[in-house]
Amino acid sequence: MHRPDELRRLAEDFLAGLSFAAELGRLEEALRYSLLGGGKRIRPVLCLATGEALGREAVDLLPAACSLELVHTFSLVHDDLPALDDDDLRRGQPSAHVRFGEDVAILAGDALLAEAFRLALGYASPLVARELAEATLGMIGGQYLDVTTDGDLDAAGLRRLHALKTGRLLRAAVTTATAVGGLSEQERAPWRSLGEDVGLLFQIVDDVLDATGTAEELGKTPGKDEAAGKVTYVSLHGLARARELADETRDRVHERLAELPGDTSVLAEIVDAVHDRRA
Repeated sequence: MHRPDELRRLAEDFLAGLSFAAELGRLEEALRYSLLGGGKRIRPVLCLATGEALGREAVDLLPAACSLELVHTFSLVHDDLPALDDDDLRRGQPSAHVRFGEDVAILAGDALLAEAFRLALGYASPLVARELAEATLGMIGGQYLDVTTDGDLDAAGLRRLHALKTGRLLRAAVTTATAVGGLSEQERAPWRSLGEDVGLLFQIVDDVLDATGTAEELGKTPGKDEAAGKVTYVSLHGLARARELADETRDRVHERLAELPGDTSVLAEIVDAVHDRRA
């Protein structure tokens, strides 16, 4: 089995070697700028590690894993636009719309999404593309809730928003791997629950970092949610309790991993890295 840093290198090499549709012409520069400009690659690494835990070769998972990263990058390009989060900084460099203009950034995001589905549709089973589609729609639905909610959210509402906006794509990192692995719906259920808790853990930690980190550490503008009056795990529960929730969620994920078949040690490393990250 590969270690997390090895899985990340596999994903990076695959992404760097992607051939985009010739029809895109010079728009490809904007795609590569956003896609290859850094990032932790948590989603593809999680997908690859899940696949290996299920006994599949990483090479079989790479198209599915990297389709997730393409969708994630599409979401970042569009989220940074002035009409949504209006952020000029992403991964420590100017956002796509700052670098190329809003019109090109919109088109680049559209193209990244289409290219993601071209990768997912390369599998014989339609389940990979279906999981990707459901995750993408959930993510967009969560973003809609985010931009139309006036800050009046309780704990249940906050969890639902982020289960869609952040959690669906992280859950799909696990479920696309189970789809490639050929698991039955019954066999996939505990893995799906695992993915949901990983998504929750990621979001809680993200809210803590947004409240405590700097632009240099995060590679993006911190504190924007608070400044915009949005509800976060920190604003709702306080910093200390948010950190406790992250600890509790990490522990629950480890319990789920212990109950799953196969060698889940690499997945456990990834979970700890999500919990302990500083950017």
